[in-house]
Amino acid sequence: MNSKSTRHRSPGLGGFLIVAVVLAGTAMADSRDQAKRMHDRIAGVPPDAQTLTDMAAAIDGNNEVAAALMATDDPEFYRVTLKNFVAPWTNRDQNVFVPLNDYIAMIIGMVRDNRDFREILSADTLYIGSGPGIPAYSNTNNAHYEALEDRGIDLQANLQFTPQSSLTGVPAPATAGIMTTRAAAKAFFIDGTNRAMFRFTLLNHMCNDMEQVKDITRAPDRIRQDVSRSPGGDSRIFLNNCIGCHSGMDPLAQSFAYYDYSYDVNSDPDGENGFITYNSSGQIDPVTGTRVVSKYFNNNNNFEHGFITPDDSWNNYWRNGQNALLGWGAGTGSGNGAKSMGQELADSDTFAYCQVEKVFTNVCLRPPQDDLDRTQIDNMVTSFRSTTYNLKQVFAESAVYCMGD
Repeated sequence: MNSKSTRHRSPGLGGFLIVAVVLAGTAMADSRDQAKRMHDRIAGVPPDAQTLTDMAAAIDGNNEVAAALMATDDPEFYRVTLKNFVAPWTNRDQNVFVPLNDYIAMIIGMVRDNRDFREILSADTLYIGSGPGIPAYSNTNNAHYEALEDRGIDLQANLQFTPQSSLTGVPAPATAGIMTTRAAAKAFFIDGTNRAMFRFTLLNHMCNDMEQVKDITRAPDRIRQDVSRSPGGDSRIFLNNCIGCHSGMDPLAQSFAYYDYSYDVNSDPDGENGFITYNSSGQIDPVTGTRVVSKYFNNNNNFEHGFITPDDSWNNYWRNGQNALLGWGAGTGSGNGAKSMGQELADSDTFAYCQVEKVFTNVCLRPPQDDLDRTQIDNMVTSFRSTTYNLKQVFAESAVYCMGD
C-alpha cells in the first residue's frame, strides 16, 4: 500500500501534525495535487502535463525536493517569481513595480546557474541578454534590460554571464556584485554620502535595518565630520542615538570611498542617464586631493574634529559587542574596498538566515510563525550552506515544507 506524508493544521491542538495518507486509491491524486501546488508556489503558473506527471512521480518516490526543483525549470520562475522577488531590493522605496535592470538580472542569472549566492556581494559578475532588436548593454541607461522585459525574452535561456568589469568601467578588483551594478549605483550611490548603499545592503541582504543593529558601546572614532555631536544643541541625542548607528556603519561604509554615481543634475535631474564611477589608482578627486570622492566631506564643518576619510579601508566594529550575535565568519574584520567588505557581510550567519527566511516567506506566503517553522528554517540554512549557498535549493525545500498549507 502506498503512503504519503503531508502537513496539516490541527485546530484542536493549535499546531501541526504529520499525518499519513494511506489510501492507495487516492495517493496518485494527492501527489498530483501536491505537485501542482508546489509548481504554482514556485513558478506562479500551473505545470504542463508532462511536468505534472514527472513531479507527481518524484513525490510518489519520496523525492519531493527533486519534484520542486523541476518547477524551477519553468521560464516563469525566472521571468516573474525571481524578478518580483528581487525588484524591491533595487530601489529606496522597495517598489516591486520597477523595470528589469542589471541588479535583478544578475540575481536571476546566479540562481539559474546555481552560483554561490554569497557572491552577490563581491563577484565580478553581470548578466546580459540578446535577441532581435535588443540594444546593447549601456552603462548610461537601462534600455537593454527594459527591451528584454518588454519583448518577453526568455531570461532562463538568454541571459549570459559576462564580467562586470568588461562593461561598467569599474576595474575587476573593485567590483562587488550587486553593489556595483548600475541599478544599485543609481539608487544608492547617487548624491548623499554613500551610507545609503550600506544601509540598504544591510536591510536587503542581512534583514536588519540600522535601528536593529544600533550599539552605543562602540568607539566613535571613525564617525565622519558631517554628523553633529550636539544635534539641536543636545549632545545626549548623539550619545544615546546617533553614535549607535554611525559608530558601526561609518567604518564599514568607508569601503565605498572611491565610488560615485555621475549625472547632469540640470539636464537629467533624476539621473536616468547617469553612470557609476570609481577612482582608480592615480585618479584624484579635485575637491579632496585624494581618491576619496568629495561626498565623504559633505557638511564637514558640522564637527571639524570628526573623522577625515583618507582611503577605502574598512573595519567591522560589530564583530564585538551585541552585534557579534550576527555570526561573523572567519575573516579578519578589516580590509580595503567594497569587494572584501561584501565578503565580510556575506560570510555571516545572518546573511544565510536572511536569504532563507525571505525565500520561505515568498514561497509559503507567510513569514515563519512557530517552532516547527523555526526548525525548518534552521534545517534549510544548514542545507543552503551544504549546497554551496544554492538559492534554488531553498526555493525547493520551502515549497516541499509548505505544500500542505
